[in-house]
Amino acid sequence: MKNAFISILLLIFFSFILSIGSSQPADGVCKEDTTLSAASNDNNNMLYSIILPTYNERDNLPLITQFIHDTFTDAKLNYEIVVVDDSSPDNTLDVAKDLQKIFGTDNFQIVSRPGKLGLGSAYSAGLKKSKGQRIILMDADLSHHPKFIPQMIDVMDDNKKKVDIVSGTRYARGGGVAGWDTYRKLTSCGANFLASFLLNTGGASDLTGSFRLYEREAIELILPSIKCKGYAFQMEILVRAHKAGLKIGEVPITFVDRIYGESKLGANEIIMYLKGLLQLFFTT
Repeated sequence: MKNAFISILLLIFFSFILSIGSSQPADGVCKEDTTLSAASNDNNNMLYSIILPTYNERDNLPLITQFIHDTFTDAKLNYEIVVVDDSSPDNTLDVAKDLQKIFGTDNFQIVSRPGKLGLGSAYSAGLKKSKGQRIILMDADLSHHPKFIPQMIDVMDDNKKKVDIVSGTRYARGGGVAGWDTYRKLTSCGANFLASFLLNTGGASDLTGSFRLYEREAIELILPSIKCKGYAFQMEILVRAHKAGLKIGEVPITFVDRIYGESKLGANEIIMYLKGLLQLFFTT
């Protein structure tokens, strides 16, 4: 009943937004002149650090690691994977250690933490461990396919746009979602449109997505100021980035629901998101 009630509330918000015709432009690129883009775009020397927070992902981690390896090898790009595991009870850490033996410490780093300490702190821990000039944040559950990463890099390397962040979006033309039921689609769309209506994000079309490429200077600038937790964390990053004058680009992606394991989205996460949304509305 609680989930259904929350879905109805989001549907009301969504209908209200559409009824007054409010929308944000979907080009996903801020118009400010300030940029933190790297001075050199020589991808032959560039190191990309992919940070993967994990909790009960033992079945997914080997697959996403192989997909990342294949993508970067085919594109002739240097990479390292940084797994941040929060003491997964399914022994994800043991799987990570086995993968490190296969791929080597140059390509596979591990941060083991004593418990579930939150997504934001997981990214911070991974960032401290990483060595790359550019940082990729993505899920380890196969929802985000690494095949989109070369397109994201192309957008960041476009000298005409000079963006600091490239967001993988489900909601721009060419993007989409596979494997979600009506409740999940309603929740996601309602949350995204509500945030677009209430917050100033420079026209980014996917505020709750977590598949993004950052210039290292950009994520290091933003991350210390983030206060929200859960799914509102991703939303706050774009709000703070736009407020700081950073430029945001977008690449349409197809989001695929996880095959192995259980979704971590529940009523508590939705409530935390709504609290974070209101906090950002009144403070930014």
